[in-house]
Amino acid sequence: MSMAGGVLTAASAMSGAARLTTFASRGSGDEPPVTVPRDPAREAARRELAKRMYHENDPSLFQGALNAFWEWLGRLLAKAASATPGGSLGLLVVVLCVIAVLAALWWRLGTPRRSPVAAAPLFDERSRTAAEHRAAAEAHAAQGHWNQAVQERMRAIVRALEERALLDVRPGRTADEAAAEAGHVLPAHADGLHAAARHFDDVTYGGRTADQQTYQRVAQLDSDLERARPTLVNSAAPDGKTG
Repeated sequence: MSMAGGVLTAASAMSGAARLTTFASRGSGDEPPVTVPRDPAREAARRELAKRMYHENDPSLFQGALNAFWEWLGRLLAKAASATPGGSLGLLVVVLCVIAVLAALWWRLGTPRRSPVAAAPLFDERSRTAAEHRAAAEAHAAQGHWNQAVQERMRAIVRALEERALLDVRPGRTADEAAAEAGHVLPAHADGLHAAARHFDDVTYGGRTADQQTYQRVAQLDSDLERARPTLVNSAAPDGKTG
């Protein structure tokens, strides 16, 4: 039974009840008219309309809530359009402008970084050479896995400095600590080392996403450091004079 059919059936039931009440009130010519009180008649109609046959096609609770939500949203948009210069078109322009501003902020700032509770060590328990870290970084880069490529390239940088004895081999060292220590030995590359450590922290702990340009900058730093020479502190000359 459709909703329209249920409504017609309910209307028919009410019409029949009304005719019955009218007939009863008229009665025959020889008997006094029968008066049906209004409240019992209303209660009888309510009980009749409460029967399940009249509600088989009613919307579900979820559908009713959804319909109420769309009606509320429609009224809200209508009020907003009436208060916006240009009506609906003006409201659409405002919404598009807000979306454009949010997209620009997202593109400029990226995913909001999460502050790490504590920085984890740069290396895991497995000890690998700088060449092995570079090979792993290139393999990740070939597949477009830029986060992992940046991580492995930063590990290659620190491991290479350890292999050259420019950094002491120290388990548990973080990327920031390695950059700070290496910056004292290679001051010309201190800024690049700090930037590489920041990229490592961003993709490892900060929830940021690296791209090809980020990896290329870290890889270029790795290449530059291979040719870099440490800055030595002047020491005393053999004759006791300072050089």
